[in-house]
Amino acid sequence: MVETLTGTNRSKGISYDELLDMDTHAVPPKLREDCPMPPGPTIVNPSIYYSRDFFDLEVERLWKRVWQMACHEDDIPNVGDSHVYDIANLSYIVVRTGPDEIKAFPNACLHRGRQLLTEDARHLKEFRCPFHGWGWKIDGTLKEVPCQWDFPSVSEKTHSLPPVRVGRWGGFVFINPDDKAEPFEQFLGDIDRHFEPIPFERRYKAVHVAKKLRCNWKVAQEAFMEAYHVVATHPTLLDTMGDANSKYDVFGNMSRAISPNGLLSPHVNPALVAEPLQGAKTYARVRHALSGNVYERLSEDRVRVTARDGRSGIFDHQAHHLEGELDHADIQLCDWVGGRLPDGWEEEPDPTTSGPIPERRKAMAQAAREKWREVLGDEVDQVSDAEFVDTIYYNLFPNISPWGCFNPIFYRFRPHGDNPEECIHEIMFMLPVAKGEPRPAPAKVHWLDFDDDYCDAPELGMLAKVFNQDVVNLPHVQKGMKSIKSQEIVFANYGETKIRHFHQRLKAFLGS
Repeated sequence: MVETLTGTNRSKGISYDELLDMDTHAVPPKLREDCPMPPGPTIVNPSIYYSRDFFDLEVERLWKRVWQMACHEDDIPNVGDSHVYDIANLSYIVVRTGPDEIKAFPNACLHRGRQLLTEDARHLKEFRCPFHGWGWKIDGTLKEVPCQWDFPSVSEKTHSLPPVRVGRWGGFVFINPDDKAEPFEQFLGDIDRHFEPIPFERRYKAVHVAKKLRCNWKVAQEAFMEAYHVVATHPTLLDTMGDANSKYDVFGNMSRAISPNGLLSPHVNPALVAEPLQGAKTYARVRHALSGNVYERLSEDRVRVTARDGRSGIFDHQAHHLEGELDHADIQLCDWVGGRLPDGWEEEPDPTTSGPIPERRKAMAQAAREKWREVLGDEVDQVSDAEFVDTIYYNLFPNISPWGCFNPIFYRFRPHGDNPEECIHEIMFMLPVAKGEPRPAPAKVHWLDFDDDYCDAPELGMLAKVFNQDVVNLPHVQKGMKSIKSQEIVFANYGETKIRHFHQRLKAFLGS
């Protein structure tokens, strides 16, 4: 594995600053900015991921007090359009009350608590409780109480819907149920500078997939907050990503990771991958970058694995041995090669390129630059190679992850109802609106149930296979942490900076 240079926060190999020095275009100062967290250790009790008491504490001290993304403005484009935002056991209505005015209210009738809406609605003129018929204008003003004479204490002054604070950033609508919370602008800090040159105001929601998972929302989110897991979970990325060369920083309520692409992982022996794999295919014939074993798709759920010494074995997509002398295989590559594939993917050629790092990164950037030129015009000529090539991903506390520069990914993680051991993983692709073109309508949510495959959402493209690799681990993390005898989970000082930052902020909110 990779040794760490004494006195530094990075592995052996090229640093990110050294990669930036190779850029063919001007590099924005934000990419060179260093804002690391102080060293740890950061240790948490595993019960925070499954305890009912801790879950209830999060509801009271986090979800009722924090700024949180509820929806996108495009989800409620017209006056009267309403979105139901559910978080844990709480429910809120977000409604457009004017062309440029959005309000939010608790989703509960003030008579006996019945939810006013159970799903999104369009062009509403009022909120009408289906139970007893109480009604409110969309601005929250009490409109009607049947048999008003029987409620002498009820009036517009006392029983209009209580407003929930609303903030707007980048086209997204945030709410905060706490009237005493910090101002929204203070919560965001100087976030805008991180999302140039394509701010989210210039983007639209092209894809929205929501997948139910059998794990705590923090378990799921933390799986997407670091590159440390790439060496074991995503071996297909090791010949193109400097996972252990990643750079981590924190800024107020936000954290950032930058994982460089277009170079070999420091974990990989260059001699092992020096010779191209004959007949390589992206999803059907690949070589494990660490072991050198070749994984070949025979059919769905059937994978032949051939070791460097010639031994071979047949496995299913969960790496269960079926036959042959070789009796052990990597579950991630078995699923990658033998799992679900959309039609036509089996013959997809391997696009991996070789050559010196500067040339690889320059070629990748130029290809991306020409691709985006069709959408953004000559604006792309002012953008650095790094902004086109590298994986730059942020987390805004508590539960969203907007990716930077030209990567359209945007994640949200939230509890699934009132269950501390279930969550919802949402993936949105926020694409730029082409210059001179009208803004497209937002994608509708494509729901995937617990046992559905990410490949059931073909709009995710190849990322569906990557997500499948990620979630293989999660139910086993959820179960395994209950058996940790020491009752301690410890995070890496640097490589898990974003997770450490998250727990620092969470602890501050919970007051523990």
